[in-house]
Amino acid sequence: MSLRKLPRPRRLVLATAVFTVLASGAVAAVPTALPSPDRGLNILVVGVDSRAGLTAEELQRYRAGGKGCDCTDTMMLVHVSARNDRVSVVSLPRDSLTEFPTEHVDQRTGTVHAPHPAKINAAHTEGGPAFTIEAVERMTHTRVHRYLEIDFRRFIDAVDQVDGGVPICTVEPLKDPVTGIDLAPGTKNVEGGEALQYVRSRRDGKLDFGRIQKQQTFVVNMLKTIRADLPDDPTRLPRLAATLRGTARTERSLSVIEMLRLAARLRNIAPDRTEFATAPALRFRTVAGVGSSVVWDEEQAAEVFAALRADRPLPAARRTQTSEIPKGLGDYRPIDGASLVCP
Repeated sequence: MSLRKLPRPRRLVLATAVFTVLASGAVAAVPTALPSPDRGLNILVVGVDSRAGLTAEELQRYRAGGKGCDCTDTMMLVHVSARNDRVSVVSLPRDSLTEFPTEHVDQRTGTVHAPHPAKINAAHTEGGPAFTIEAVERMTHTRVHRYLEIDFRRFIDAVDQVDGGVPICTVEPLKDPVTGIDLAPGTKNVEGGEALQYVRSRRDGKLDFGRIQKQQTFVVNMLKTIRADLPDDPTRLPRLAATLRGTARTERSLSVIEMLRLAARLRNIAPDRTEFATAPALRFRTVAGVGSSVVWDEEQAAEVFAALRADRPLPAARRTQTSEIPKGLGDYRPIDGASLVCP
């Protein structure tokens, strides 16, 4: 959408935002013509386990002192409908079992890997962003148009730009000795460091599936909070976009200007026009050299990603679930974003 097609107040806000970003020098040399595919736009958003830039005090306070794996422990395939009236988000479990079928150079060592089975989050460790995009496209049979990568530093700094923090809510107490998060039932606003502890937490008996649910809840509430604050400060969005984007130059990276254009397209999207799900999981499997991995329900996963490719809403959950993972954790159940908004 061009600026001329926006109402004058919105046009002024977006123009001011673009000027602010350009003046700050935060725009990397990447494409800025945000695609408008006939069947919707797909953005791969990943959270990378990297502690680069965190101080010794932050590492200790937020229990982030372990060695980063440079792997993608958060992976969300975000689909924006062609009419810009619906957003569908499918989280990909980090331990999803896949196959790296071609020889590729390990970015860490320079050695050449033969084809081998792997967890999907290892694609970034071995081959970086481009190889991650390739692995996701191969596993989902879905084109990735843009890519956004966020590490611990950028996540903390972005959340800290939200005045008053982001609300998160829990029905039961959440106390994780690994990440250090300690929440009583109810709603609490968190700032950057505590937000990182929350989205990393998986010691609640729900394994990585519980962490995915927390991440989806956090995304909905952060976006809702930002949207409510924008009329008071039109420069907040470009600052936030520049923080999230960073300065890395990566194939198909979502640029700051593109983020602002996407925000303009989705300015009227409320939480009830968003939907969230996790790729259907069938069972756990232990694979030599890989470890305990998540095997997808290939038939149901094919239905899910076919819906994205066709620009349709996510398919409903089946009446009879097929997942063999205990406690129903691997069941595919789309969730209305409005149900994730904290009271």
